[in-house]
Amino acid sequence: MLIQGLLRAAQTRPNGLSTHFEGRTRAWPQTVDRVARLAAALRRLGVAPGDRVAILALNSDRYLEHFYAVAWAGAVTVPINTRLAAPEIAYILSDSGAVVLLVDDAFVPMLDRLRDVLAPMRAIVHLGTAPPAGLAAYEALIAAETAAAQALRSGDDLAGIFYTGGTTGKAKGVMLSHANLVINAMNAAPSIGLEPTPMFLHAAPMFHLGDGAWTFAVTMLGGSHCFIPRFDAEACLRTIADHGVTDTMLVPTMIALMLNLPDVARYDTSRLRQIVFGAAPMPEAILRRALDLWPDTRFMTGWGMTELSPIGTVLPARYTAPEHIAGGRYRSCGQAALSATVLIVDENDREVPRGTVGELIVRSPTVMQGYWNNPEATAEALRGGWLHSGDAAWMDDEGFVFIVDRIKDMIITGGENVYPAETESAISTLAGVAECAVIGIPDDRWGEAVHAVVVPRPGCQLEPEQVIDHCRQRLARYKCPRSVEIRQDPLPLTGAGKIQKAQLRAPHWTGRSKGVN
Repeated sequence: MLIQGLLRAAQTRPNGLSTHFEGRTRAWPQTVDRVARLAAALRRLGVAPGDRVAILALNSDRYLEHFYAVAWAGAVTVPINTRLAAPEIAYILSDSGAVVLLVDDAFVPMLDRLRDVLAPMRAIVHLGTAPPAGLAAYEALIAAETAAAQALRSGDDLAGIFYTGGTTGKAKGVMLSHANLVINAMNAAPSIGLEPTPMFLHAAPMFHLGDGAWTFAVTMLGGSHCFIPRFDAEACLRTIADHGVTDTMLVPTMIALMLNLPDVARYDTSRLRQIVFGAAPMPEAILRRALDLWPDTRFMTGWGMTELSPIGTVLPARYTAPEHIAGGRYRSCGQAALSATVLIVDENDREVPRGTVGELIVRSPTVMQGYWNNPEATAEALRGGWLHSGDAAWMDDEGFVFIVDRIKDMIITGGENVYPAETESAISTLAGVAECAVIGIPDDRWGEAVHAVVVPRPGCQLEPEQVIDHCRQRLARYKCPRSVEIRQDPLPLTGAGKIQKAQLRAPHWTGRSKGVN
């Protein structure tokens, strides 16, 4: 079923550019042929329908080909977060039962540390040009085969297992079907549109469905894909200028890094019509700077999670235009996606009145089948037939959803609930702040105290007292930081671009329990 979008692209745009990467360019019929031959190679390696094929690689045209070849063979893709350490990767390979691993040059040095879990595999396929001994060569496998017949897969068949970040505890494998991914692509496609033909830049990691949603949507539309291996602000802007990029997906931290380049204005972004941003809130100061620098570029966002394939809500670009920022609608993550129903509920799963904070839950044909090998977590997440997000949110009278924070990140200080995102938003408006995170730390009097970690912009000097005073002018006293850490190193991020708050909290909570009344 996932293959239908690929076949449509070749049928409707037989001369259209499919992929461009490091001098390699291909048209859609060529990509279809390569996908079909790679599927044949996977079958020759012993991959049967339902088998898992893992990939550990940076962004490239071959990453896109792998998605469709695995589906063509009737198998299941397992994209691996490239930020993970060897023991975490070994766990995913073992838990998923992957029978083949695709790996590029960046991760060949890690293979020795994975040898125990790799030993039973049928093959390790090298995505580069000069495979080390014992690894199969990607291009040689394709060249040796003729196109395989497409495996017939239904919408309910498993298409991929996408492991969550695993920043706390073991990563969970989210099982997504062909129908999950196709319907999600249909949710995304209208925001790109057929005309002009999109040129999409993959700058965010392709192992993450924040980017993957656009992989499948752009293909379905017959658009073109270009890639940078990993995010780099200068490389991103250069690629946008050189290849006439029309659309891309970035997290706010990436946008801030681009804006902070001294020569950012010299890059031609005239054809960049839309940036989709997500994974974290967009600070107002960063959005205003981006709109000033790129006035012809739209900024669209939404909310989602891997368990939703991933789109749950969409905020059209008109709500991030300058005239809407003052009204605050841009702070919303939008209304329910075309396929979704969303509710805000209390701890007993009863819907709460509009404007009341509760948990955001979703019902949609894009909701995962469950967690791989984890029926208990599946039952908890999908209780009552709804996906429980773990996000605290409220909804206005027109169905616009406002994410307050992760429920687990909420700080309880002196009996008051503090949602870190609100304090972070206030801090981000202080001149000289590049990024910030707010966490709860132990406090003998208050149970928890609000603590801010702030990274200044290059060349800027910040003092903790400045941050605290700035917040006190904008927030209730209990929401303001009682302590501030100024650090020069960037905040730790997950592969999805989200701040690893568990890592920031850990030193403060060693030997302490989070017992808050």
